[in-house]
Amino acid sequence: MERVYNFSAGPSIMPVPVLEQCAKEMLNYGGSGMSVMEMSHRSKVFIEIANNTEALLREIMGIPSNYKVLFLQGGASLQFSMLPMNLMVNSKIMETIDTGQWASKAISGAKPFGTVNVLASSKETNYDHVPAIDESKISPNADYFHMTSNNTIYGTRQIDWPNTGNVPIVCDMSSNILSEVYDVSKFGVIYAGAQKNMGPAGVTVVIIREDLIGHAPAGTPPMLDYKIHAESDSMYNTPPTYGMYIAGLVYQWIKNLGGVAAMQKINEEKAGIIYDAIDNSSLFKGTVVKKDRSLMNVTFVTGNEELDAKFVKEADKLGMVNLKGYRTVGGMRASMYNAMPVEGAKALAEFMKKFEMENK
Repeated sequence: MERVYNFSAGPSIMPVPVLEQCAKEMLNYGGSGMSVMEMSHRSKVFIEIANNTEALLREIMGIPSNYKVLFLQGGASLQFSMLPMNLMVNSKIMETIDTGQWASKAISGAKPFGTVNVLASSKETNYDHVPAIDESKISPNADYFHMTSNNTIYGTRQIDWPNTGNVPIVCDMSSNILSEVYDVSKFGVIYAGAQKNMGPAGVTVVIIREDLIGHAPAGTPPMLDYKIHAESDSMYNTPPTYGMYIAGLVYQWIKNLGGVAAMQKINEEKAGIIYDAIDNSSLFKGTVVKKDRSLMNVTFVTGNEELDAKFVKEADKLGMVNLKGYRTVGGMRASMYNAMPVEGAKALAEFMKKFEMENK
């Protein structure tokens, strides 16, 4: 069977060259006589893999030298608790905006550790936009300001970033890291699960400014203390070795394409193809305010649940899979992460036009 166009929200499509290299090296990596997944994380061969993976990420993201890069486990969901355990230690105040399910989970994760001030929310309109932030309401003594850069479920994207002064911005970039250029120096912490743009599920990358490390209160379990992981180069315990190896291959793939800036242009092209199909359609309608549209997750509906289901079913038969929208939005969701080729977006747009003609 030929490969399908996988529009899954995650775990998601992987770059074919990366999968091919994994297959080639599966039984014998670099003449070692074994697979990477069989190696000791303390071995010289794997240490080289880990160092190369970090160096590539630093290069393509332009990560400053005063930031640590940690390869952890537990997904972004563990970070919802790990972050406040390490950062909500002075005023015990976290400030944020509520832009969807993952922002809401970050809020819930922080509440046991202090006060969470939600400065704006788009919940009342089913998160169809990113709410504006009144910067005058930001507490100058807050420990950090939490944000979510992209919302997989609702299809919105943070475009306007607040001036928080000395309050560090902590951002969950799980669903759009490496998809567009960000100035890392504007953030205190960037964290992301790997399973959308960086590799397989199981790896969580945390990019953290060094001055934010080392403040966990006494009694914090070692596995939940950034300082422990930073001092041990992410090897306090056995790290997600094979996932780190694949992440390194993905970083090299992005570098070979021309870096994150080149990747962003490709993503803008892909998203533009589908949004143009929606905007020029009398059947399909987008579910979010245009100015806040995501590059990664395009959400749309016909307004008829039976017709939506028919669209998803017929698309699946044509090799365009996992287009069903999340239950709180319904309709369709086309997740087009970095590895989705432009041809996938074009194929979906053409099918949308054909489907509309046949279902007027």
